[in-house]
Amino acid sequence: MQMLKSTSSKWINDNQLVKGKFGWQEGYGAFSYSHSQRDDVIKYIINQEQHHKNQTFKEEYLGLLKKFNIDFDVKYVFEFFE
Repeated sequence: MQMLKSTSSKWINDNQLVKGKFGWQEGYGAFSYSHSQRDDVIKYIINQEQHHKNQTFKEEYLGLLKKFNIDFDVKYVFEFFE
């Protein structure tokens, strides 16, 4: 994960895709789906921009933690938003 974050942030900064310097927050989340859900995941990715007009990433992420029954303390999730 460290290598993925490092190379992707370098690419984003080299290509000036955001204002200022891009950097990943500490930590990450990963969720898996079965092969039978493949088409749904592809559809989600294709429509992600539209999807996030109705629900923020933070709302969606907290919803996934709850959906997958992952214990968390909200004060440690997205602390940069607070």
